[in-house]
Amino acid sequence: RDAHGYRGRRARSEPAAEARPTPVDGLMALGRPVEDEEAAPAGRRRRAPADHLDRTPAAGLDLGPGPEEAEPPRRGRRARGAEQPEDAPSALRDDRDGEAWDDEEDEEHEQGRGPRRAAAAGRGRRARPEPAGRRGGGRRATRRRRKRGRMSPAVLALVIVLMAGAGGGGAVALRTYVFPPDFDGEGSGEVEVAIGSGATGTDIGETLEEAGVVASVRAFTNAIDGAHVAPGTYVLREGMSAEAAMELLLDPESRIGIRVTIREGLRASQILAELSEATEIPLEEFEAAYADTAALDLPAYADKGPEGYLFPDTYMIDSGTPAVGILNQMVRRYDDAAAELELERRAEELGYTPNEIMAVAAIVQAESGGVDDMAKIARVVYNRLDQGMYLKMDSTCFYALGEYGIAMNAQQQQACRDSGSDYETYFREGLPAGPIVSPGADAINAALEPADGAWLFFVATDPENGVTEFAETEAEFWELVNRFNQSQQ
Repeated sequence: RDAHGYRGRRARSEPAAEARPTPVDGLMALGRPVEDEEAAPAGRRRRAPADHLDRTPAAGLDLGPGPEEAEPPRRGRRARGAEQPEDAPSALRDDRDGEAWDDEEDEEHEQGRGPRRAAAAGRGRRARPEPAGRRGGGRRATRRRRKRGRMSPAVLALVIVLMAGAGGGGAVALRTYVFPPDFDGEGSGEVEVAIGSGATGTDIGETLEEAGVVASVRAFTNAIDGAHVAPGTYVLREGMSAEAAMELLLDPESRIGIRVTIREGLRASQILAELSEATEIPLEEFEAAYADTAALDLPAYADKGPEGYLFPDTYMIDSGTPAVGILNQMVRRYDDAAAELELERRAEELGYTPNEIMAVAAIVQAESGGVDDMAKIARVVYNRLDQGMYLKMDSTCFYALGEYGIAMNAQQQQACRDSGSDYETYFREGLPAGPIVSPGADAINAALEPADGAWLFFVATDPENGVTEFAETEAEFWELVNRFNQSQQ
């Protein structure tokens, strides 16, 4: 109320001209009325300007130093990276979409003739808000800074080429990689080089370089070109070109070792004896290695041991390879064959385990006179199993007795019954506990894909010439037995 008691608007006190200049148009002292401390009611003091607001001078307005200003603001350009508050007065904000001032504009602004003069004078033009996420200067300054700090890919490539051509260490490394040292020709002398199992091209190249066979590892890795080098010991020459060395490594005649062929249908005891004779490793060492099933890394389903899983094939055995290494090599060869035949998948489709399929394949291998009979013999095995008949395979009883033969006599049959072996099939149902010999790929495939037919019997009527005949009835079977007996007279 005034002195007469009337309610009305309080008149603003006029600040001293030397202390508070009159606000310019559109500024209104940072958006709040300027109050004279003397005219303000008791207990109410003029609020100080917000500390976070931009205190850049505008049109002669002196707001005084801020509470946190340790030194006057730098002349001309606003510090890069400083954000403008959203509630800052419009006259103090940039008027060109948040773009930073150029140096020339700073100079013009200082002299009062730049494009910012109108905005600073409050001519009603309001700067648009700075886009969200932009910090510091605007597009022009950012673009200028980027151009100054980035090298184009073309220039970068040119720099690399110039550095390589300067003759420094980078050039030497580049030439060594693209054009590595290499010998010429076929070399001379003899050098024995052992290539370990699982060796990479770089491993082989290092071995050859150390032995003086090739000039550099890189030359050899360039020459190998993805080819596979079998592990073993090779006879090479000193000072060979990488390509010549690679040719010898791929030549079986260059490999040192003992060539051993293991036939299909052999029992493990026969295989060990042949390996011992060929390698001159004592049989006792092979028998000890055979018993060490963990070291052989057998398939999980080979729960009866290595019998049947020493795959028949021709092997190159390096000198110095221990017995366990040789047997392990044969088991690995079985793994490869089983994978090629898709043994596990196809066994499941037939409703048998892989070990049962191998038991069938071993019978097929032992009983057949040739590959042509194998699928039919497999069919006889499955037909008898389906009808609940004893298999009555002589080969399984001979295995249980540790003997060999073609047909069992009465005494041998009784011995087979008395043995109680889970490998004999004369007096017990089902398949033997596992394979009785090492079957080859043909026998395994026959067990996986038997022929179509109703046969329940077969007889090797002419064993000397590998002739086997098949029958569907017991009467036909006895006729075949008589034919066999006549062939043995």
